Amino acid sequence: MSDAVFVRQGAYHDSVTLMRVSGALAELPGVEVAIVAMATELNLDLARELGFELPDAEPGDLLVALRGPDTEPAVAELDRRLASLSTTRAAQAADQPPLTTRSAARSPADLVLVSVPGEHAFCEALDAVEAGLPVMIFSDGVPVARERLLKELADERGVLVMGPDCGTAVIGGVGLGFANVLRPGPVGVVAASGTGAQQVTCLLDLAEVGVSHVLGVGGRDLSGPIGGRSTLRALRMLDDDPATELIMLISKPPSPEVADAVRQAVAALRTPVVTALLGQGEDLTSATEKALRALGRPVPQWPCRPGEPAAPQPRDRPDEPGTLVGIYSGGTLCAEAALIAGEGEFTDYGDDAYTRGRAHPMIDPTLRLEALRRVRPGDVVLMDVVLGHAADPDPAATLAPAVASARATVVVALIGTEADPQGLRRQADAFRRAGATVFASNAQAARHARGLL
Repeated sequence: MSDAVFVRQGAYHDSVTLMRVSGALAELPGVEVAIVAMATELNLDLARELGFELPDAEPGDLLVALRGPDTEPAVAELDRRLASLSTTRAAQAADQPPLTTRSAARSPADLVLVSVPGEHAFCEALDAVEAGLPVMIFSDGVPVARERLLKELADERGVLVMGPDCGTAVIGGVGLGFANVLRPGPVGVVAASGTGAQQVTCLLDLAEVGVSHVLGVGGRDLSGPIGGRSTLRALRMLDDDPATELIMLISKPPSPEVADAVRQAVAALRTPVVTALLGQGEDLTSATEKALRALGRPVPQWPCRPGEPAAPQPRDRPDEPGTLVGIYSGGTLCAEAALIAGEGEFTDYGDDAYTRGRAHPMIDPTLRLEALRRVRPGDVVLMDVVLGHAADPDPAATLAPAVASARATVVVALIGTEADPQGLRRQADAFRRAGATVFASNAQAARHARGLL
């Protein structure tokens, strides 16, 4: 067993690209551990915890740490992959784009999307707001005080700030961040929740109802410190949009005083509004059904595909009852399931605590695969799988085998549309063959999982 550890200066690549390179090297024969990452303090700490002795490195350097009986082929494969990436980047740089948000804002633009580490996101978003442009901040980790200041300035400029931590938006049919392929239609969505918006819009799509726009506002917008500033502006914008016949407002439990302000604003709109505020007696599915009835559309039977039966697993301790284990990538979906189940152990692996230094679980399944390996016979696992652009191109390829080998009963809430690139039916069939019962509705999946205990 040997280690190969080295640093390359000036070889920057984004974290998702390097995660995929690391995964490819780890699958090579003779390699047991592979870390290819920028030499940030977080990644250096991770390598030290795994026992690697590290040379001096700066955050802009590329760290490579390999362990196994034969790492030489992995180094050669790394060189090949990095050379390919450099060639691609050189070709893209031939027509040099603007290097800053401020310089880009001088050219014709309708919206700015910020996706940089959270400590730098405020400055980029501020440049957009000062240029009079709406901005979507995909980044998380922005302090609350800076979010408030940014949205106060946006109110003065008359522009919308979506985020921070805005994972999903659809503007005039164009998806931003994690976005499903949706048909155009009469429903406008304001969402302090990315996966909550995806659940609602995918159910609407299954009912053959489309959307005009989906305006994400960030998970903290309806909190007391932020005061719903972006939510109120987004509601007014959709109220003025002639293509929007009905508005849906989606959020985890809001601050009571902000909820009152939003209700007053909703009462003054010309466009009818259906709210889906978790913790107030509604779930996302029932709110979607309410919206369909308001539009005069039929409510369909939401798809449910029973899993193929598997042989029962003997319990480690037959006298102990099973546990409902929620293994989620979406925060609102996790909160909804926990509210419905009323008991169990629920983890949102998309929370900032789990995504710092690694890709979101809708892209990187590693943490959820580990969680599936830890469940016990007699447990019931409830998990979401979210399809669409920017998500894992084939989540069933890694998750379905783990479901099949899990020692517990698994229930999957599959969030997607028939037009999504992963193939909704193909994904559902893969999980069903692995033994999971697959629901289109997260709320129905949670009730079914609770009933299994």
